[in-house]
Amino acid sequence: MPRFHCPVALASGDVLELPAGTARHVQVLRMQPGGLITLFNGQGGEFDAVIEQMGRSDVRVRVGVHRAVEREAQREIHLAAGMPANERMDWLVEKATELGAASIQPLMTERTVLRIKGERADKKLAHWQAIAVAASEQCGRNRVPVIHEVLTLSQWTAAGSAQGQRLLLSLAEGSRPLLQVAQQQGVITLLSGPEGGLSAAEEAAAVAAGFAPVSLGQRILRAETAPLAVLAALTVGLSFNAQACDLAGP
Repeated sequence: MPRFHCPVALASGDVLELPAGTARHVQVLRMQPGGLITLFNGQGGEFDAVIEQMGRSDVRVRVGVHRAVEREAQREIHLAAGMPANERMDWLVEKATELGAASIQPLMTERTVLRIKGERADKKLAHWQAIAVAASEQCGRNRVPVIHEVLTLSQWTAAGSAQGQRLLLSLAEGSRPLLQVAQQQGVITLLSGPEGGLSAAEEAAAVAAGFAPVSLGQRILRAETAPLAVLAALTVGLSFNAQACDLAGP
């Protein structure tokens, strides 16, 4: 059954017009009156619904049974990532959502190629949040991860936003294997660098802020791949033998 994010109050028995964005998605699938869909608003569970009317620009549905279904990861993991360049940040947001990230914090660091602020940053943020919504619809999540506004690394660490155990993906000597350090339960905040990784000064500042350097092994992963490997290891139970930072360059 097709699933759609519907960011409004939902209750069994309600008849409502879908918000414009949700309605467009239903129309793209060329669904007809009588068609069955699933709606979720991010507040928990999902609702069966039946399409009652399809207009040129509006779709009316009757909301059916609520099902208290959650498909969240067993671990609450918040990802703070130095933004990779070009479309790689889009890919990172999509896959991190599929792997269960609770939130994503885009960061500008010393080696970040993507530099955005003001209106451009606002547009990027809306774009990434839409990617997270689409990924949640596809993978079955009923809670959409929050994509926070873009900050510099120093702004983010100064704000004290990190939750739970703090882990830093690092190539530095002395970094311990991820699964030896990560607690088996509880919230984790994962900090990962952009192409080329965090600078030595940035890593030192992160350690001073309570982040423990961890490694994925001997192979070097790209900036958009390394945090996903951690999410997979901690939420799906996979194990890897690769380093936690990216090769510079394409």
